[in-house]
Amino acid sequence: MACYVYVLGSGDKGGFRTYVGWTTGLEARLEQHNSGKGARSTRGRSWQLLYAERFLNRGEAMSREWRLKRDREFRKRLGLNWQD
Repeated sequence: MACYVYVLGSGDKGGFRTYVGWTTGLEARLEQHNSGKGARSTRGRSWQLLYAERFLNRGEAMSREWRLKRDREFRKRLGLNWQD
């Protein structure tokens, strides 16, 4: 089963934020985040998909998720491109 690592972006008067996660259903997961049923840290904000990668298994996706969560420079660049 294919797995996806994704980066979401949300901007409002409180500033721009990103969220990194992994899933097997990208569209459904984005819908969960936007409906308040996703991760606690994503509730109350409107999210847009900024970036996604596909992997063949869960282990690879989780490993990439871990690296992206620590790559603040990459997420910052995604946010700058999103706000343009």
